[in-house]
Amino acid sequence: MIARNVISSLLGPLKNTDTGEEAINIMNVYHVKHLPIVVGTELLGLISEDDILNHDLDETLGTYKLSLVNPYCQENDHLFEVMQKMALNRLTTIPVVDGSNQYLGLISIEDVFNFFGESYAFKEPGSIIILETDRSKYSLSEIARICESEGILIFSSFVTANLDSTILYVTLKLNTFEVSRLVNAFQRYDYTVSGAFSEDEYIDTLRERYHSLMNFLSI
Repeated sequence: MIARNVISSLLGPLKNTDTGEEAINIMNVYHVKHLPIVVGTELLGLISEDDILNHDLDETLGTYKLSLVNPYCQENDHLFEVMQKMALNRLTTIPVVDGSNQYLGLISIEDVFNFFGESYAFKEPGSIIILETDRSKYSLSEIARICESEGILIFSSFVTANLDSTILYVTLKLNTFEVSRLVNAFQRYDYTVSGAFSEDEYIDTLRERYHSLMNFLSI
């Protein structure tokens, strides 16, 4: 689950001889707001839609001042690091470079979604449970033990939190559709179960949010 394994097979970089209008057209086709500019294998930087719209569209990109010169990831960066960099910089794509900082390709938001959608944990049938727990009481080993005591396996898990709260939200992908006994078990251990979904319901929700994001990016 490293950056070079998620490089886009469809979307390539811009050249410094491309015009602003050509760049905007490519962004509109692929529903992205950022693209790298590359000469040979040298990454010059990342250009945003705003950079282009604030400039003369007939001019070549080599004449543009880039507001995003540094955002990139190394080919061996874990996908979580890639996602963090994209989130911190509000990027729709991020360039990938090798150990010599030579350009290898780019990763788009859609590539990240597709990677997780094709992963084993998402493909296997099952259900989703979302737990609430205080940060000071969080223990993944205890959560796993409770699941295993009910004969249920955890295919994947991830944790989210609000910066202004000590509450953690633990999302579990499980290998069963019947979770009522497990919900009761978690409640006995003072966990709050804030959601329990069949996989189809959860994937439909994620798909709706994904389409909403793509519609937002195309505005």
